[in-house]
Amino acid sequence: MEIRFEDIPQYHEWRKIEKIHYGWSSDEKFYIENRYGEKLLLRISSIDQLQAKEKEFRIIQKFNSLDFTMSGAIDFGVCNHGQNVYMLLTWVQGDPLEEVICTFNDDFQFRLGVMAGKILKAMHNIKVDQEDIPKETKIAKKLYQLERYEKSSFRIPDDEYIIEYIKDNIHKTCQGPPVYLHGDFHLGNLIYTPEKAIGVIDFNRWECGDRFEEFYKVQSFDVEKSIPFAIGQIKGYFNGCPTDEFWEIQKVYVAHTSLYSIEWAVKYGQQDIDGMVKRCYSAIEDYDGFKLLIPKWYSENEQRYN
Repeated sequence: MEIRFEDIPQYHEWRKIEKIHYGWSSDEKFYIENRYGEKLLLRISSIDQLQAKEKEFRIIQKFNSLDFTMSGAIDFGVCNHGQNVYMLLTWVQGDPLEEVICTFNDDFQFRLGVMAGKILKAMHNIKVDQEDIPKETKIAKKLYQLERYEKSSFRIPDDEYIIEYIKDNIHKTCQGPPVYLHGDFHLGNLIYTPEKAIGVIDFNRWECGDRFEEFYKVQSFDVEKSIPFAIGQIKGYFNGCPTDEFWEIQKVYVAHTSLYSIEWAVKYGQQDIDGMVKRCYSAIEDYDGFKLLIPKWYSENEQRYN
């Protein structure tokens, strides 16, 4: 469907509109430059997402109270003659961190990870509104996702012990007070800014839930790009080494997502399925078949970075 922007109030000030072909979001995204030289991000969603996107905009405004670079909430409303919802945000200037992280030495990669961990901790410390606290935990949802994987035609061989481990330990998750989560916090949604700092983008998977769930994407995406960054993010968040409780819960989340992400990727095609299978086997190796409490990439390297 062609999207028309004329009923967005700021449209008459725009001088450049470029479609962004990047990411897994269902939103359509556009890079905008206005006549004042300001760079903006426009996200377009279906009108049936109105309430969800209105809440997302409100949560971004909460995050905007924090002192770090991120997408800033500018405007929100209905457009395209009532068929779509738009969200206008500030553009975070810089380079995708996942594309440049390996150009830095290990110590600087670690320091960037520490920055990211402290940013994440600040986000989790925002006071949660009572209305945003979920009425039930995600345990039932996680078990349903696992069931979908079990019925999938894309299962990995000899996965029964992982499935059993998840079912026996899923109760360890979702035990702490809910916090606001970015929901997709990893190198792919971080920007290396001209100030040599970190900017945060793409809050569209935000939720309110278990703070430790935020970390399984360290294993899924960050470790393959930069182990120093991954270690730094964890140490930055915990201001040192995390507790065994964190690792126990993290292992459950990693085991679950390692399997379910294969089924999740089916709708995106074989290349993404293969990518998730590869990440699954990496997690199995890192946790030695999920017998280890702490993954090898952390335990074998963490003393090098402080």
